Amino acid sequence: SGDFGQPVEAAGPRSGDPNLLLGVAASPGLGIGTVVQIRHDDIAVEEFAEDHHKEQRKLNSAIDRALLDLSALQRRLEQDADAEKAAIFGAHQEILADPDLLDLAKSAIDKGKSAPFAWRGAVDTYAQRLAGLSNEVLAGRAADVRDVGHRVLEELTGQRSQRPELPQDCILIAEDLTPSDTAQLDRSKVVGFATTNGGASSHVAIIARSLDIPAVAGIEGRALAIPDGAQVVLDGTAGSLRTNMSESEIEQIRDRQRRQAERKAADDARKDEPAVTTDGHRVAVVANIGGIDDAREAMTKGAEGVGLLRSEFVFLSRASAPSETEQAQVYAECARALHPGQPLVIRTLDVGGDKPLPYLPLPAEENPFLGMRGVRVGLERPEVLRTQCRAILAAADAGAKLHVMFPMIATLDDWRAAKAIFDEERARTGAAGEVSVGIMMEVPSVAVMARQFAAEEGCDFFSVGTNDLTSYALAMDRGHPKLAAQVDPCNPAVLTLIKNAADALHEHGKWLGVCGGIASDPQAVPILVGLGVDELSCSIPAIPTVKARVRAYSLQDCRDLADRAVRCGTPAEVRALVGDDND
Repeated sequence: SGDFGQPVEAAGPRSGDPNLLLGVAASPGLGIGTVVQIRHDDIAVEEFAEDHHKEQRKLNSAIDRALLDLSALQRRLEQDADAEKAAIFGAHQEILADPDLLDLAKSAIDKGKSAPFAWRGAVDTYAQRLAGLSNEVLAGRAADVRDVGHRVLEELTGQRSQRPELPQDCILIAEDLTPSDTAQLDRSKVVGFATTNGGASSHVAIIARSLDIPAVAGIEGRALAIPDGAQVVLDGTAGSLRTNMSESEIEQIRDRQRRQAERKAADDARKDEPAVTTDGHRVAVVANIGGIDDAREAMTKGAEGVGLLRSEFVFLSRASAPSETEQAQVYAECARALHPGQPLVIRTLDVGGDKPLPYLPLPAEENPFLGMRGVRVGLERPEVLRTQCRAILAAADAGAKLHVMFPMIATLDDWRAAKAIFDEERARTGAAGEVSVGIMMEVPSVAVMARQFAAEEGCDFFSVGTNDLTSYALAMDRGHPKLAAQVDPCNPAVLTLIKNAADALHEHGKWLGVCGGIASDPQAVPILVGLGVDELSCSIPAIPTVKARVRAYSLQDCRDLADRAVRCGTPAEVRALVGDDND
């Protein structure tokens, strides 16, 4: 969008109806409002400049001005007690201090390029490196890099993107929304948004779900031609946008909205009750979290524990690796935020690709998605993994039931090597606390060989990362502008892999969790339960609804749905089995 990267028409769904635009369900809910188109204008820049000292000074001064703006934004959001959004602008300040990014720009200026041209090239290169990473935290950083890059470019050139004044009840449409756009969304005015880029697991979708705003990603390109002020209906659950609706049609939608709001209130009222099917089968519903504040918030939404703690947050935004003591304190604090005895599943550091961490230099890779990532980095740099294992063991008596899982396991050798490191540290520290060990199932080989993995002694569980599992099973990058819309975890191939894992684990008396985006998808919940999933780990706002979905079915209904789902041909057929029975 804008200066960094070219727009591409996504190969998503198409409707033959001029008044119906299809995309991908990115965040559930209905929004009725008037369109505001958000455009990130291209900024014209000259390629060459005479005086490279002067250009470097211009760039430094633009970066300083951007840093002042960002720290003011961060303070304002902190005063509004919005720590999560404030952190976005904290991250932007860190990006502007990143020596790799600054060196890229400096070397281009030294070769005679103008400051704006050099900066734009540096941002583009750096963002592409990050976007290739499959770790959701770091790939999200690519959007931040482009975003803060644009801010500096505006400072350098004096060309500002116009931010329109938002009317009440508006629906934003854009090629892409930057993290700044989403962090500054006025929740009292914005009732939904749609982007032509991205898919169900893109950065924008993750933000929309955390803000609880209906959103559609990968929508047909003609959405960008809808005039400002037109009234539209956005359905984030179905992934569609309707234009030119009659008053009576809109009234029907408002009825649906009211019913949804009533149901949401009913779900919230029962959020602290367990999720038990009509015939008495209990499913654990837990939260995906990225920090201590999330752990506390999850408890207020009825979470029965944590099924995925993304431990990267302990490692990001610092010049040196966190010590064992620092890490143990953070893990123990997360554990203490939970109710005693609840599970806390910690995923070990999941980084890779091109130098995301200054103290963990990794060579740049042609294809980081298939390169050194996750546990592969841990096995190559075992001191980082060993320290993390010791820290987790040290937090084992903080009240929660601790589990550790290794990301990106592809072979039995990977698993045995990682498990050996954990066992050695357990023996060396003499840790008495009980910590169970498992595998993040995101590489298809683990699902295909589930029986062999399930038979391994000391492998207690799998947790399915459906975002990556879907990408690897379909050989599609979920950030790819033309393919993102097709990366749907309800693909029967992916469901079959999940079923295979559930069957194998249950034969050995072990359990299966799902922590990918599909666990928060109300349509997918009964199918996952029917496939044999024991634990659903969701985004925090989704917890009450996911629990309610489990209660709406019998286990037998779920199994029948799952049997039919794995025999379907397409994700659309799978979703049609469940229908939109949320109305």
